[in-house]
Amino acid sequence: MSDIINFEDFTKIDLRVGTIIEVKDFPKAKNPAYQMAIDFGDLGIKNSSAQITTLYTKNELINRQIVAVVNFPKKQIANFMSECLVLGAVSGENVILLNPENKVENGSPVN
Repeated sequence: MSDIINFEDFTKIDLRVGTIIEVKDFPKAKNPAYQMAIDFGDLGIKNSSAQITTLYTKNELINRQIVAVVNFPKKQIANFMSECLVLGAVSGENVILLNPENKVENGSPVN
């Protein structure tokens, strides 16, 4: 388990639901990854990269809703600027994306 945080620390994390609207290969990434554009409704479209090529095809990701942290600072990954962190559960060497059970409005907060 990681370090214990208090509730105030948790409330600083802005978790939102978004819909993946574009997926591209990311050949300059160190490990196989995709570049994605994600629609977060009123928060706009944010870019992210994810090492999820072993479980998901680009076509399977289009229109899929995901959960992401949207208030991290931007991070340069090779020649790509990542603007949010898509969340997933790690199972062995695979990342399984977290998503709402039912479709929700893009930008919906996760509590």
